[in-house]
Amino acid sequence: MPKEKSFHHGDLKRVLFEKALELLDRDGVDGVTIRAVAREAGVSHGAPVNHYRDRKALLTALAQRQFETILNSVEDGLTAAPGGSNAWIEVFGKALLEFGFKYPHRYKLLWRGDLIDLKDPDLSKVMDQVYLQLCGQIELAMPQVEFDRDTVAVAFWSMIHGYLDMRLSGMFVPLDDKVTGRPRDAALLDLFKMLAPLNRS
Repeated sequence: MPKEKSFHHGDLKRVLFEKALELLDRDGVDGVTIRAVAREAGVSHGAPVNHYRDRKALLTALAQRQFETILNSVEDGLTAAPGGSNAWIEVFGKALLEFGFKYPHRYKLLWRGDLIDLKDPDLSKVMDQVYLQLCGQIELAMPQVEFDRDTVAVAFWSMIHGYLDMRLSGMFVPLDDKVTGRPRDAALLDLFKMLAPLNRS
C-alpha cells in the first residue's frame, strides 16, 4: 500500500484544489469526488474534510475560482479596450466564449446549481461582481434604451450561453457566417452590436 503523503495544513488545501481542478478538466464534474481527489493527492479519503467538508463545498470552491478568472478577464479587457460604447459586447462576449471553449468542463460546472452552493457568500459575491459589471457597462452604453438593464443583460448572456452550450454539447459545429465570413461566435457579437441602441453622443 503506498505511503500517505504528508502536507502542511495550507499546502494540503492547495494540493487538493489543484488535483480537483485536474480531475475536472480530465474527467468532467462526475470525476470530481472527495475520494478521487484524496487518491490523486496521495492522502486518506478522510483528510480533505479539514478543508472541504463535502463534495459540494469542493465544487463550490472550484466554481468560485472560475468566476474570478472570468471577472479578471473582463476587467482586463475593459481596461485595454479602445473608447466606444460597443466595447462591453466584445469584452464580455470574448471572456465567456474563450473561457468556455478552453475549459468546457469548468464552464459547465458554473451552471450546476444542483452541485454547487449558490448561497455560498464568496461564490455569490464574485457572481454578482461579474453580473453587475455587465449591467454597469450596459447602463453607460445604452442610457436611452426602452428596456431595463437586466433585460438587456439577460438577452446578451442568454445568447452567449446558449451558443456555448450547444457548441459544447456537439449540437452546433464551428462554422462561419456565410455573409460576413466571420466565425459564428464573432458574428453573434457583431449582430448584437447592430441590434443594441447605443449611446452615440
